[in-house]
Amino acid sequence: MSFAGDTVDLRVIVSGAAGFIGSHMCDRLLAEGHTVVGLDNFLTSSERNLGHLASQPRFRFIRHDVTQPLALDGPIDAVVHMASPASPRDYLRHPIETLDVGSAGTRQMLEMARAHNASFLLTSTSETYGDPLVHPQVETYWGNVNPVGPRSCYDESKRFAEALTMAFHRTCNLRTNIARIFNTYGPRMKLNDGRVVPAFLDQALRGEPMTVFGDGSQTRCFCYVSDLVDGLYRLMQSAERYPVNLGNPHEMTILEFAEHIRRQTRSKSHIIHEPLPQDDPKQRKPDIGKARRILGWEPRVSLEDGLRQTIEYFRALQAPAS
Repeated sequence: MSFAGDTVDLRVIVSGAAGFIGSHMCDRLLAEGHTVVGLDNFLTSSERNLGHLASQPRFRFIRHDVTQPLALDGPIDAVVHMASPASPRDYLRHPIETLDVGSAGTRQMLEMARAHNASFLLTSTSETYGDPLVHPQVETYWGNVNPVGPRSCYDESKRFAEALTMAFHRTCNLRTNIARIFNTYGPRMKLNDGRVVPAFLDQALRGEPMTVFGDGSQTRCFCYVSDLVDGLYRLMQSAERYPVNLGNPHEMTILEFAEHIRRQTRSKSHIIHEPLPQDDPKQRKPDIGKARRILGWEPRVSLEDGLRQTIEYFRALQAPAS
């Protein structure tokens, strides 16, 4: 398989295609001239995210639960496995389904890739590092994860998915890639997602109090979705089989981020504090040295520019229907 131009039209399977990042990944693959078959069961995603692709001749959508077998005719060149609840609100509401898609769903997608001699990209998460004791987080750090805590359904499903992916690579000589995604934001996030960007924006745009958990000293980094997808696209072309961090290394406290949102939206919302959820990471910052070295990748979109586009999207969602 090649992405270098001699093979223009690859057929790529994308699970979780109707999700926030999944839909943007479909856009990028189509823009590069490939054919995409999107899979999703809409457990936590939205048909709206794919509405703009309805008339796209190189895009086909199949409503499907990827924990179940699926036979597809014709060649498959690449499988991109992105299906999973990703926000705490979603995976705490669907813990069993989250564990299923990380285990059985990953197995089904790996088997599809093996059957068609296709490459396989797993979108994992920075949550594999848990509440890290190493800062910033580098790929060789094994993590500090509570295996029986409320967040374990997501953390451990992704850690298992990584292990299963490496087992298929080692045992079946499957061409695999693993991306560890850090906080990503942009259009098509859900208003009720529960993650910090949509939560702050929704509250700020409504003029409601902005909820900061704990004292707000915990840190996060925010990567705009187009930058993240560019990293994923570069990674699936690479020969790197071990995990690669993809995220923006610009670190800020949650309280600083809340103030940034308030300024950029010109909101009069005030900030309130609530107790910090169990096992919520105190620090989160990717070391992207490996991505820079191997992929020639680093984020390009500033927080101001990314938030401007995200705010426009959220304003449109909140606008009353005419």
